[in-house]
Amino acid sequence: MAESKLAVFGAIAANAAIAAMKFAGAAATGSSAMLSEGIHSLVDTGDGVLLLVGMRLADRPADERHPFGYGKELYFWSLIVAVLIFGVGGGVSIYEGILRLLEPHPMDDAGWSYAILGAAAVFEGASLAISVQQFKKSIGAAPFWESLRTSKDPTLSTVIAEDSAALAGLAAAAIGIFGSHTLGMPAFDAGASIVIGLLLCGVSTLLIVQARRLLVGEAVDTEVAEAIRAIAQGEPSVHRAGWPLTMHLGPDDVLLALDAEFKTGVSAEEVARAVNRIEAAVRKRFPEIGRIYIESRRVTAPEAGPEATLAP
Repeated sequence: MAESKLAVFGAIAANAAIAAMKFAGAAATGSSAMLSEGIHSLVDTGDGVLLLVGMRLADRPADERHPFGYGKELYFWSLIVAVLIFGVGGGVSIYEGILRLLEPHPMDDAGWSYAILGAAAVFEGASLAISVQQFKKSIGAAPFWESLRTSKDPTLSTVIAEDSAALAGLAAAAIGIFGSHTLGMPAFDAGASIVIGLLLCGVSTLLIVQARRLLVGEAVDTEVAEAIRAIAQGEPSVHRAGWPLTMHLGPDDVLLALDAEFKTGVSAEEVARAVNRIEAAVRKRFPEIGRIYIESRRVTAPEAGPEATLAP
């Protein structure tokens, strides 16, 4: 989680500075696209604060009311962040663009806007570089895009998505300002504001889908489940291991329930030792699996197949 916090702190600092510059530029030039960008950066700043709140709440230890801990707090707050991006960032930007289309007016001196957009691009690029670097550090040698798509840590993926959308929004704003000021077509500026809003709505939709997937209890990847099953079936006394039932309780906290059928004649002591070995092997290979529950049973006869009736 340390990598995630560093990326979020960097994003908050960058977005706060950028928001102030963009609002100043919007006031000086009257640019709708610049105002939308200011709203975008302000929302991103607030989102970073909410992510920090989620991370802090998720770190609380388990208690009687929440025996599996508070890890899903992070998923809840990431959902709130995604909804804010959609409603406040995307919705307000689209609304502002439509208003400017209905009541167009020429833009004042655009020099400040270009300077602010350039500075904002530097800040956003630096924030994106930090978040990407921290994400690569967290995944090791795993493929970047695949890891980003399947990531169970919404903080880094949210920061990366926000910063990427911000850079694309800056490009749209620059085109809108150029068309409005240089070509004398105010519709370009209004259209850029709408494009920025649609871009934010698209990014937020992807984040909402990710948060929903994690909130409802997503399992580990199929490859991980197969490896867990193979570890269990590798025990000489195990007749058959069922499919692992898993659920992410947090980015680095997984719950595992596993049925293991032991061969007839295996003593209770050997069953207990085998269960301990399976748990140790699973934890060694997958440290994020913190809670393991193995239900052991015996097949009724040595020749029984996978569908044999089980005796407790």
